[in-house]
Amino acid sequence: MTLFNEEIDMSKELANAQKVYYVTQKDLPLSCPGDHMTLWNSHPKVYLPIAKTGEEMCEYCGAKYILKDE
Repeated sequence: MTLFNEEIDMSKELANAQKVYYVTQKDLPLSCPGDHMTLWNSHPKVYLPIAKTGEEMCEYCGAKYILKDE
């Protein structure tokens, strides 16, 4: 079951306005903003411990990350 309308491929260029990102083990360690985001208007880089929880939310921008099976 998909929780959100659209899954996002982390390998594609995205705007920081996107709020839900699906990531896999190959995207770890997970940081926000990620390499796929524009950095000039972003917050400081923070690492999120998604491997332990399966879901994390960035405390700066509110982006939600969900770890999914490959």
